Amino acid sequence: MNKDILKKGFTNLVTAKTMAELYEANFKVVSKYVHATSRGHEAIQTALGMQLLPQDYAFPYYRDDAMLLAFGMTPYDLMLQVLAKKDDPFSGGRTYYSHPSLKDADKPKIPHQSSATGMQAIPATGVAMGMQYLEKQGLQNSNVVQNDSKESQLNPITVCSLGDASVTEGEIAEAFQMAALKQMPILYLVQDNGWDISANEAETRAQNAAEYAKGFHGLEAISIDGANFIESYEALEKVIKTIREERRPFLVHAKVPLLNHHTSGVRMEWYRDDLEEAKSRDPYPVLKQQMLDNGFTQNDIDAIEAEIKTLVESDFQNALKAEDPTPEDLFTHDFAPTPITEEKGERSPEGAEKVVMVDCVLFAVEELMRKHPECLLYGQDVGGRLGGVFREAATLAQKFGDDRVFNTPIQEAFIVGSTVGMSAVGLKPIVEVQFADYIWPGLNQLFTEVSRSCYLSNGKWPVSMILRVPIGAYGSGGPYHSSSVESVVTNIRGVKIAYPSNGADLKGLMKAAYHDPNPVVIFEHKGLYWSKVPGTQGATSVEPAEDYVLPFGKAWVLQEIWKQDDVETCTIVTYGMGVHWAMNASEELGLKDQIEVIDLRTLYPLDEATIMKSVKKTGKCLVVTEEPSNNSFARALSGKIQEECFKYLDAPVMTIGSENMPAIPLNSTLEQTMIPSTEKVKAKIEVLLNY
Repeated sequence: MNKDILKKGFTNLVTAKTMAELYEANFKVVSKYVHATSRGHEAIQTALGMQLLPQDYAFPYYRDDAMLLAFGMTPYDLMLQVLAKKDDPFSGGRTYYSHPSLKDADKPKIPHQSSATGMQAIPATGVAMGMQYLEKQGLQNSNVVQNDSKESQLNPITVCSLGDASVTEGEIAEAFQMAALKQMPILYLVQDNGWDISANEAETRAQNAAEYAKGFHGLEAISIDGANFIESYEALEKVIKTIREERRPFLVHAKVPLLNHHTSGVRMEWYRDDLEEAKSRDPYPVLKQQMLDNGFTQNDIDAIEAEIKTLVESDFQNALKAEDPTPEDLFTHDFAPTPITEEKGERSPEGAEKVVMVDCVLFAVEELMRKHPECLLYGQDVGGRLGGVFREAATLAQKFGDDRVFNTPIQEAFIVGSTVGMSAVGLKPIVEVQFADYIWPGLNQLFTEVSRSCYLSNGKWPVSMILRVPIGAYGSGGPYHSSSVESVVTNIRGVKIAYPSNGADLKGLMKAAYHDPNPVVIFEHKGLYWSKVPGTQGATSVEPAEDYVLPFGKAWVLQEIWKQDDVETCTIVTYGMGVHWAMNASEELGLKDQIEVIDLRTLYPLDEATIMKSVKKTGKCLVVTEEPSNNSFARALSGKIQEECFKYLDAPVMTIGSENMPAIPLNSTLEQTMIPSTEKVKAKIEVLLNY
């Protein structure tokens, strides 16, 4: 084997091994924060890390510190993270050791990922899907520096590193399925040490990862000895070359021993009965012998080890002295700055016709796709045959092609989580789940991967995506097509949330969402799409011009009144379908001059200033929602209003929502009994005004 490669590999393995030994010797210091090490896995990790290029994307898992060293990270870099220091290059002290995110020009790109116990496979596969899209469209990856070197001309690949235990997860199957189906340029590296934490492979797996992969036609898999550096390097060299040239997925199953604790908090001696056998497969003496067999002397080896020991000890002492984060550092990078901060463009162009809400958003997406080749749309049934079950994507596949508008399998987790990878390569995905009721399988990805990416990568990797969610009860949709889910989503910090009540707002918010570098969820009420529900004609709009944008966090005082001391007045705060119930109720009661109606338009950011100003003026407040009101977003908002406006109130802040039942029944009588209506809102207004 090439001696330079062998020497570099040995040096890297010794560095990772020495760091693990130093951590163990200084256990009381470094175990303040939980960490894991690569001890036993170093050979395969080093062999991979040495072969990746700056244009490649990597998703290491929490045991991959040897891989990170092979990418070019220093012991000092990693120690800043194990000690949660301010200058930790990955997260600024926010996340665990070997939970990297990196955007250096000279190293493989590492988007943020969670604790990497399987969930990262979907964002990683999203990167590969993005690479494939860029190649088909002839576009450049905006996050990779282009240069003329020979290596930079090689096609990029994506690598997803996995522990063997994680391959049992359902989200892994979604990732494998899409990679095999679409033939994406991705390498899944599975490091198999035979253990979960205390559960072993015999208890938890029906087959190893290579055997499992055979069920996914088009995903080629091999098994190797991951504790043998030369075997690992040469096998990976062939696989990586194949992926770069043939643009298809591979799985490499590498058998390795685990020679250290699962983590610093779960000690191997508590439960392991195979420690002696594991030590017999240590990659270090194997690589040391390979060095001797290839012309290196014992003195050469001793010199490398002495140099590394000095470096690691020095870096550790320097890391101990490094600055800790300050309290102020908590409050940075929750969101990336957006350029859309004020309403601009023509909302009601002269001569433009009124259109239904679903057409407003359809035209908005079409305009975006026409102008921005990095924009694409995917989800269930949005492709050319149907164009969405609500026709919300009608004609788009015909106009922009099947590579830009396409169907996915029934995989809400993949639909949501793949946007992390798509965004990381500079694309702007617009995705949808078919009904709000179907968002639940995607919540893991939305919460764990999408929403935290900007914050936990210290601002390096905000996820720029739009998730469209048709929502609400309409036309006897029954218990699995009618739910309101905004209270769950508003409890996910790190996403922006729109819930418009009319087409013009929906178009303006869609345009603002596109230009926002952060993840956006847009709830689109099915009952407002065509204004077929009695009393919802207000959802139709003159279609705004293409340049119209509406910033998030700006509520609309849809019905404004003046301060009056001689009559009872109140504020109704609402959104979506609630806006129409409120407006109809105030008109039917003949109280349009006594009721101020605020359409929130976005649930996060929330325009608290407009709400509080109105309530302080009117003295009474009703919050209207379609969700069951117990423990809801609306109830929390009511509490906030009560807290801020207490001394101005003449009555308790009241809330009206659906009945607090587990689901919306199919029968139309039961459905109408369940959800609010104009009549129910009228009755609540009378109670409030007469309080």
